[in-house]
Amino acid sequence: MTWARGPARFGVALDVSAVPANPAGAGRYVVELAKALAERDDCDLRLLARRDDGDRWGAIAPGSHVLAVAPRSRPARIAYEQFRLGPVASALGLSKPAVYHGPHYSLPRRCKLPRVVTVHDMTFFDHPEWHERAKVKWFRSAMAYAVSHADAVICVSETTAGRLREVLEPKCAVFVVPHGVDHDHFTSVEPVPRADRGVTARLGLSRPYLLHLGTLEPRKGIADLVAAFDKLSGAHELLELVLAGATGWKAEPILAAIADSPNHKRIRRIGYVADSDVPALLRRARAVVYPSLEEGFGLPALEALACGTALVTTQGTSMAELAGDGALLVPVHEPDALAKAIETVLVGAETSQAARRRAIGLEIAAGYTWAACAEGHMVAYRSAAGA
Repeated sequence: MTWARGPARFGVALDVSAVPANPAGAGRYVVELAKALAERDDCDLRLLARRDDGDRWGAIAPGSHVLAVAPRSRPARIAYEQFRLGPVASALGLSKPAVYHGPHYSLPRRCKLPRVVTVHDMTFFDHPEWHERAKVKWFRSAMAYAVSHADAVICVSETTAGRLREVLEPKCAVFVVPHGVDHDHFTSVEPVPRADRGVTARLGLSRPYLLHLGTLEPRKGIADLVAAFDKLSGAHELLELVLAGATGWKAEPILAAIADSPNHKRIRRIGYVADSDVPALLRRARAVVYPSLEEGFGLPALEALACGTALVTTQGTSMAELAGDGALLVPVHEPDALAKAIETVLVGAETSQAARRRAIGLEIAAGYTWAACAEGHMVAYRSAAGA
């Protein structure tokens, strides 16, 4: 009898130590990537986590091996990553070939494994005013080192990859690997009748609403959204603006714009929303409005399309690259154009144009999966290792 051989195992040491308890954006990417890699037969996955975080990662990616070694505090964790994590990863006894993957801009200084780094966006170079000064200095230095020493670079969009090539001129291969969607979770059909209504009722939402999903921070264009909401609120007296997401750094101008709005009582800040509630929140929205000035990818925009919700977002960004004709696109920093696009959605929800955009959006979203994202990473890993 001839036995079929299983797939060759490829070793991956993935640093997950920077992912917070309530992840958003890049943190969500690391969580979903770890899940998808752990499900592959050809991946010997080791997760390098914080010392107090091993159990969480064991539950997230049960097919992996978790090494909880990084310090808890951010300064100590950064120092550990730079000077200790490389030797630790090199000594893991991974299946060969193998790579080390830093999924958040940086790489350790000493590592015998081929190294791969993910660059999400270039805002630390292009828009330092959006970040804390200490973070700008650190990330500029870390990214310059990582890109010049990596064996492969992963970017989450063509938008980011193009800017990376202009600013840091990487010598290694750059792979564009977009994020995915959990299509069992983000779907246009609620799991059981009236389930979505139950979620929004629990969140205190009883009126029709526009939704912004994401951390309240400078790049998100939320002050523009508040101004646009004020412009159309008189014609839609029951409509509310719901801001779902944690309050980020430099949020004071956003909070001031909300407080100064004549419609501030109709602007609802509901904070961080549990992953299990997000699809219902998306499906029940009259529109998802994501007027961000710049994103590496813009995952909430993709998830809105997957839920069949009308999407309004910004031109010339990764969201426009992703959504195309599945969304209404407006220039950045133009509240009048934003209000007009939202009005188009509100009054034209039953039109053929709206149905066409929804169908295009669903088709676009169907092409993005976390399994495909993991496969794209494996291609980059193999390239880095020369396998």
